[in-house]
Amino acid sequence: MIIVIGAGPAGLAAAEAAARNGSEVALIDSASRLGGQYWRHRSTVTGYRSNRADLLFAKVKGAASITYISEATVWSIERDGDLIRVNYLQGGSESSLTAEKLILATGAYDRSLPFPGWDLPGSMTPGAAQALLKGHGVLAGQSIVVAGTGPFLLPVATGLAQAGAKVVGLYEAHSPMRWLLSPQALLLNVSKFAELIYYAGLIRQYRIAPRFGRVVSRFDKGQVTITSVNSSFALKSNRAQTFEVDVVAVGWGFSPDLTLGGIVGCKERVDVDGTTIFEVDGDQLSSQKNVWIAGEATGIGGADLSLLEGEIAGLSASSQKISSHLRFARFRKQVFADALKRSYPVKDGWRSWAEKSTTICRCEEVSLSEIEESVAELGAEDSRTAKLFTRAGMGLCQGRICSRNVSEIVAGLTKCSVTDEERIASSNRPIAAPIALGLLGDGKK
Repeated sequence: MIIVIGAGPAGLAAAEAAARNGSEVALIDSASRLGGQYWRHRSTVTGYRSNRADLLFAKVKGAASITYISEATVWSIERDGDLIRVNYLQGGSESSLTAEKLILATGAYDRSLPFPGWDLPGSMTPGAAQALLKGHGVLAGQSIVVAGTGPFLLPVATGLAQAGAKVVGLYEAHSPMRWLLSPQALLLNVSKFAELIYYAGLIRQYRIAPRFGRVVSRFDKGQVTITSVNSSFALKSNRAQTFEVDVVAVGWGFSPDLTLGGIVGCKERVDVDGTTIFEVDGDQLSSQKNVWIAGEATGIGGADLSLLEGEIAGLSASSQKISSHLRFARFRKQVFADALKRSYPVKDGWRSWAEKSTTICRCEEVSLSEIEESVAELGAEDSRTAKLFTRAGMGLCQGRICSRNVSEIVAGLTKCSVTDEERIASSNRPIAAPIALGLLGDGKK
């Protein structure tokens, strides 16, 4: 049996590909419907090229050798000789599944940067606003600002506008001229121009005015402040405007979900943009025997790349041939993923946005001043020590949101760089999801 964890584009593609030769596949996902965050839906997937989701859903549902386990949260993975046991929670009970092979397609979540008011009601990530809309049909607000960096802002802003929200502003921190740094990526992926034209049409239709070189620098009681930034993200204090809005949806790309791969012991590395990812070979095989990884956990690259990586992982895990055409298609999308990193880097200037009272760790309510004190007065020389002094990153989310920010703030204060060891250490967690001691100790599987 092959267990696939994650039913987004990478996981679906992996399960479908692995089942082509009749291999038995168990597809485990925490959501109630196929699609993951990217294709989240209530009845029908909508958006650019959404027909791809329908085709893949039909193949997965129609494959006799695929067992779909929904609403199941994997909390740990264990090795038992050559077998891999996946432990998960479903419907208030703990269950487990054992297989010879495992494919991880756990996706990513929004990256957030702290600014005054980012922890207040009405402030959320673009992914959260999109999840409310796609998953529940709920508009986060009637008037919304979408801001941050990256192409994900486009589907979020246009999706909200299509649903009836007034998108007051779409603010991209970078200049679109940065794409001139990547001519090869554009030539190898001309289909992306069609996607750009698609969203440009929607932006024009809903009268959304994109603005570049601007960020949300403050949000408080329905008042949002938009400030111009330079290429390093330092605020230009004389270039700010304030207006009323219900919601700000602010995101800075994505952070891969590395928890399960870390539990299994898969080798990690730090990407050129400082993001921790997993090392895999040309077949998406990780450093651990019989564990493949596909999608954002091997490098943020979007749905197109995730689909290809998932297909390759599924074919490899089921001992099927992988065509050179498929490998070249993945190469083209990897080149485009590298271009995304060049076009939308998160610059160090964001560290100047927070005030001393700004919350950095929301779970433990740790402010910037407390982190500064841990360095200046208590002598913390690295992020781990600062966390021990302040409890930043020790809350319910186990540092998924704040760890990277804390590390980079401490590095700025100590005038040092964040080491690769720090980045990798802050990405690993011993348990993937909370589990009640009663369930853990009842002996049932």
